Amino acid sequence: MKMGFVLRVCCVTWVVAFIYLQASLVQGSHVVYQHLQTSSVPDSNVIVTDGYHFRPPKHWINGPLFYKGYYHLFYQYNPKGAVWGNIVWAHSVSKDLINWIAVDHAIKPSKPFDIYGCWSGSATILSDGTPTILYTGIVAKNDTNPNNILWTQVQNIAYPKNVSDPLLIEWDKPDYNPVIAIDPGVNGTAFRDPTTAWYNPIDKHWRLVVGSKWDMKGQALLYRSKDFKKWVKSRHTLHAARGTGMWECPDFFPVAMKGLQGVDTSVNGKGVKHVLKVSLDLDRYEYYTIGTYDIRRDRFTPDGTSKDNKHGLRYDYGNFYASKTFYDPLKKRRILWGWANESDTVDEDNTKGWAGVQLIPRTVWLDPNGKQLLQWPVEELNSLRGKQISVRSKRVIMAGNPLEVKGIQTAQADVEVTFDVSGLNKAEPFDPKYMYDAQAYCKINGAEVKGGVGPFGLYVLATSDLQERTAVFFRVFKSGKKHVVLMCNDPTSSTLVPKEYKPTFAGYVDVDLTKSSTISLRTLLDNSVVESFGAKGKVVISSRVYPTLARGDNAHLFIFNNGAADVKVTKLDAWELKKPLMNIGL
Repeated sequence: MKMGFVLRVCCVTWVVAFIYLQASLVQGSHVVYQHLQTSSVPDSNVIVTDGYHFRPPKHWINGPLFYKGYYHLFYQYNPKGAVWGNIVWAHSVSKDLINWIAVDHAIKPSKPFDIYGCWSGSATILSDGTPTILYTGIVAKNDTNPNNILWTQVQNIAYPKNVSDPLLIEWDKPDYNPVIAIDPGVNGTAFRDPTTAWYNPIDKHWRLVVGSKWDMKGQALLYRSKDFKKWVKSRHTLHAARGTGMWECPDFFPVAMKGLQGVDTSVNGKGVKHVLKVSLDLDRYEYYTIGTYDIRRDRFTPDGTSKDNKHGLRYDYGNFYASKTFYDPLKKRRILWGWANESDTVDEDNTKGWAGVQLIPRTVWLDPNGKQLLQWPVEELNSLRGKQISVRSKRVIMAGNPLEVKGIQTAQADVEVTFDVSGLNKAEPFDPKYMYDAQAYCKINGAEVKGGVGPFGLYVLATSDLQERTAVFFRVFKSGKKHVVLMCNDPTSSTLVPKEYKPTFAGYVDVDLTKSSTISLRTLLDNSVVESFGAKGKVVISSRVYPTLARGDNAHLFIFNNGAADVKVTKLDAWELKKPLMNIGL
């Protein structure tokens, strides 16, 4: 029972290009399936699950903001089909980030500077409180090959027609667009996704970044403006890195060095670090670095604690792309939105009538060690919690039979569990050649590969006989005097469909089990979505799985241990999650 839509908060969802790795792409292009864009979808073929993840009414699903009591989510949407094309900025509003109301589309292709598409961008609140949208417009195309179109990209601005309207339903695109055209030396087919702007009080100019590349050098192109209308390109980039390819959906924001509170995008100086995140077109994953922003030189310098390449830190080590953060002034927090793609084919998406899913918004803050960000689902999600089941002080013996957690329906559930790990002396030696490839290490050390300390964790969206199951687990290795903790998502037995795309995902968890023998796991289950938060948000893995049998009341939850060392569940709490209001129109 697949669930989906395509929503990308930060950038336009280059959905087809992102999802289907087998598609043949030209640099800076997106696959447009013209023969599918206007085809009707028979109602009998549209499978829609009543989940709690954000989705539009149907079909596909850019920059979020908070304004006059409402959270606003603008997203890339094809009103005519479940494939990439006919893209508009659809718009939904919410009071709590969980229950959503659909309003009229905010931006549609209509003028020379965006006639071929309104692609991704970001929202900025100006100093006088006026919200603005900066987005990528398409001004020219080369359609010699209709399935592989090259787009020429510019950056445009839009304003609300009525700033007193808290729903911001109508938007105006001034005729002086584009506000950022293509400068000499800029790749016009790789020039998109403007960030939220920040204000520099020294020279009283706004700044923003646009993602780009030159050859294989990824670039965060820096622009300045005094009036938010005329933008001038800086002679240098905010940051760049060789060998990383196109930087899509860049995001640049400050984080407080202490505490959980977020800070506004324009904050700088003592007590903050800055985060630069990019979505790499090369591998369809996102990477971020933590560093220092020199406000006078307009330079970002990563700290030495994170790699400035594809071996760097990631928000999410699974199906996660095109994310965007925004500052929430209501609760003084920074919120991260990300998008999870489908794993099936274009024709299947067109048949069922939708594609993609927006993941649960997360609060992000800096780990006290300063080396990484921590993430946690927004607290509003707890309002959906219903019937609860608890387990306390349960030992899961080595390589024993999995323990089923009964008493609630787990196809849509929130599961929190804490494991106490003993027998660290039984940990297997760590193979250093996998230091920068946790995913490959998980692939050869899956949930059914017996180990020393682990694999132990949860079987989710499972049948009662475990014929179908998705495993989310930990495995501990020994490296010198330290331990390496691997967190994995293994969906290789998640469905009976033989050719379904079922990649393993994994990341290394920065915890010291010699100081504390416990490690926690929180997993959000929503029919085809599995979001897991390890060690209080140090590692997050999201995946799409498509059970054929483990649906609804036939979805079961188990605790398992396939290691030689015993593991104790100190506590487990699981809740059924209710259905929110999801994009019902006004």
